Amino acid sequence: MHKMMAPLKRYAQFSGRASRSEFWWFQLFIVIVSIPLHIVSFYAGYSGSQGLILASSGLSLVMWLAFALPGIAATVRRLHDTDRSGWWLLLAMVPFAGLVLLVFLLLPSTPGGNRFGAPVPHV
Repeated sequence: MHKMMAPLKRYAQFSGRASRSEFWWFQLFIVIVSIPLHIVSFYAGYSGSQGLILASSGLSLVMWLAFALPGIAATVRRLHDTDRSGWWLLLAMVPFAGLVLLVFLLLPSTPGGNRFGAPVPHV
C-alpha cells in the first residue's frame, strides 16, 4: 500500500528515481480507483440518466486532474531509474513509439548510482 501512495506524496517531484515496483503499484492504484468510475459511466450511458452521466463525467475529470501530474512525475522518475532522461516520455505522443517507452518502463533499475541520484531504497 505504501508503494501505491508514494507518487502522491512526491506529487510534482521530477528529480530523483522511482523503482519499478513503485511505478507499477501506482499504475495499479490508478486502475483500481478508475474501475468504479467506468462501471458507473457504463451504467449511466446504458440507462440514459443525464444526471448520472454528468456526475460520472465530472468525477472522471477530477480523477484525471488529480492523477495526471503525479503520473507524469512518476514516469519521469522511473525513466531516471533506468538512466534515461525524462524527455523520453515524449515518445508516448508518437504512434507505436509508445511501445519503446513501455519497454523502458519495464527494464530493471540501473544498479548503483547514476546521473539522477542514488538507487531507491527498498521499503
